[in-house]
Amino acid sequence: MSAIAPASSPLGRSAVPPRLSVPFLPLAALLVGYGVLPFLGSDYLFDALLTPFLALGLAAVGLNLLTGYAGQLSLGSAAFMAVGAFAAFNFDLRVPGLPLLASIALAGLAAAAVGLAFGLPSLRLQGFYLAVSTLAAQFFVTWALTKYGWFSNDSASGVIDAPPLRIAGYAFVSPVERYLFALTLVAVLTFLAWRLVTSATGRHFVAVRDNETAARIIGVPVLRTKLLAFALSSFIIGVAGALWAFAYLRTVEPNGFNLDRSFQILFIVIIGGLATIRGAFLGAALIVVFPLLLSRAGQALFGDVFDSGALEMTQRMILGALIIAFLILEPNGLAALLDRLKRRIRPSA
Repeated sequence: MSAIAPASSPLGRSAVPPRLSVPFLPLAALLVGYGVLPFLGSDYLFDALLTPFLALGLAAVGLNLLTGYAGQLSLGSAAFMAVGAFAAFNFDLRVPGLPLLASIALAGLAAAAVGLAFGLPSLRLQGFYLAVSTLAAQFFVTWALTKYGWFSNDSASGVIDAPPLRIAGYAFVSPVERYLFALTLVAVLTFLAWRLVTSATGRHFVAVRDNETAARIIGVPVLRTKLLAFALSSFIIGVAGALWAFAYLRTVEPNGFNLDRSFQILFIVIIGGLATIRGAFLGAALIVVFPLLLSRAGQALFGDVFDSGALEMTQRMILGALIIAFLILEPNGLAALLDRLKRRIRPSA
C-alpha cells in the first residue's frame, strides 16, 4: 500500500523522512559527540549544556511523536518525565540486583501506562479540550508524588539523591561519563523513533493527524493509533525524565518536573519544527543554550545596575519576544529554516 499521508504535510514539507537512507547530519553529529567533544569539552559544557540538551531533546522527540506526527496536543510532558524519574529510582531501590538499564526501561513502561491512562480522553476529545485533559496529569502526578512519601522513600524534604549510573560494575561518575551515557541512550531511542515514523505505524500517525475520518475509511485503526501514540510518546518522555534526574540534576524531586517544564518541551517542539525528529534537537539547542548566553550577557552588561531577579525577568521577556518573532518569520520551525538554507546553497538538490 502506498503511503497514507499526503505527499506534503501542512508544514510544507514531507512529514515522513526517507525510509532507508540515514541522514548525513545525524551521523556527523554522533561522530562529533563521541569523537571530539569528550576530549575537548569542559565539565561546565557537559553539566550545564550538553546533558540537559540531550535529556530535553529526547523528551521533545517523544512529544513530537504525539503532537507533530499523531496530532494529539499534550501539556503533561513534565508529569510523564516525573513518572519516569521516580519509577526508575524506586525500581533501582526496591528490586535488588536489577540492572540500571532495566530500571530505566521499566520506568519508561510505567510512564507509558500513565500516559495511556491520560490518553484515553483523546478517544473523545480533540485540540484545546484534549490539552486541558492532559494538563490534569501534571497536577495529579505532582500531587501524588508530594502526598505519598513512599515514592521518595519517605524523605522529609521530598528531594532524594539519584542512584549512581552503573552498568556491569562500571560507574559513570564524571560529567563527561554521564554525558556519554546520556548520548548513547538518546541516540538509540532517537534512531528507534526515526524508524517508527518511517514505518506503517508512523504513516498511521500522520493519517490520523491529517484527517481522522479519511483515516478510518481507508482502514486505519484510529482509536488504537491514538493510544499507541500516547504510550510510545510517554515511554520516551519517561526515559528522558530518568536521564534528567540521574544524569543532569542527580536528584529526584517533584520540583524538577513542574508545569514550566511541560511548556518548555512544547516550545522546543514548536520552535524546532513539528513532525521532524531533528527539529526536537534544534529546538532544544536554542532553548538550552540561548538563555545561558542571555544570562551571561546580562550579568556582564547590567550586573552592577539591576538585581538578579530583574535580570532574570528581562531575560525571559527577551527570550519570549524572540520566540514570537521567530515563529512569525518561520512558523514551521528551525528544521524548515535549515531546509530553506540548504536549497539556497544547493539549488539542484
